[in-house]
Amino acid sequence: MTATLLAVALSLVSAVAYAAAAVAQERFAARTAGAGAGLWRLLCTGAWWWTVVLNAGAALLHVAALKYGPLTLVQPLGALTLVAAVPLGARIAGRHVTAVEWRGTALTLAGLAALLVTASGPAPDDTLSLPEALAVAGATAALIGALSRRGAKPGLRHATASGVASGVASALTQTVTVAATDRTGPLLAPQVIVVALLVAAFAAGGLLLSQTAYRGGLGAPLAMVTLANPVAAAVIGLSLLGERLQGGAAGFALAGAGAVLAARGVVLLTRTPARGSEAVGAGGSVVALPAVPAQHEPESLSLRAS
Repeated sequence: MTATLLAVALSLVSAVAYAAAAVAQERFAARTAGAGAGLWRLLCTGAWWWTVVLNAGAALLHVAALKYGPLTLVQPLGALTLVAAVPLGARIAGRHVTAVEWRGTALTLAGLAALLVTASGPAPDDTLSLPEALAVAGATAALIGALSRRGAKPGLRHATASGVASGVASALTQTVTVAATDRTGPLLAPQVIVVALLVAAFAAGGLLLSQTAYRGGLGAPLAMVTLANPVAAAVIGLSLLGERLQGGAAGFALAGAGAVLAARGVVLLTRTPARGSEAVGAGGSVVALPAVPAQHEPESLSLRAS
């Protein structure tokens, strides 16, 4: 099996695991929404811990995919989590998948197929140097600060910031994974330690930003998170990690068309009419929100930085 096929296979399994965790969390949150469920109740509930295990397993699979595939390939495949969550959520909720959902699924898959053709490449062997990682972190922090300022439409701006934070965390995760496994230096080299700390910081930041973004609604902010994530990772991959799209000018045109199709499909899938809302960010954010009034905090929210 080639590195590209292995990366795709790992991404597919990761997406299904994230989707199952999101749906399970949504169902659990819906059952406990009126019971005053707090952190302690969650920690004492076995069903909730199973969702944590699913999320952790999916995150490990995503990290493994980043070892074998370029960011421009692995990150967009995160949208498959949303594709998988729709039929799973519909089945558990006892309803049929709607025509809009089928159309969104078809467009997302068609767009990802186009991106798969153009982004296929060898296993990544380049990493961000420590100065590059620090520069990326500084630029990202400045962008997040600008997007998080007070002003109109905080949901969309915070959602964009959350997607960027998660996409950058994935790029940094790939650097940690490749640097720690290439056996050319010590496992706990300064580069690995510092970049790992940056991953943790951006993962936590993405979680807090997504929680703020969804306070005023789900659909548009979710679409923004799902799209901003792979864009941020692709910018780093193409500009700093030597990744390239296949096929020259025709490849760029095909990738652009695929991105447009996938974006349209994601927007349609975020309009899923369900008892609760299973929300998944591409390539990196999985959010499960119960059907609660907008002014209340979600009972269950899970985010992966990948």
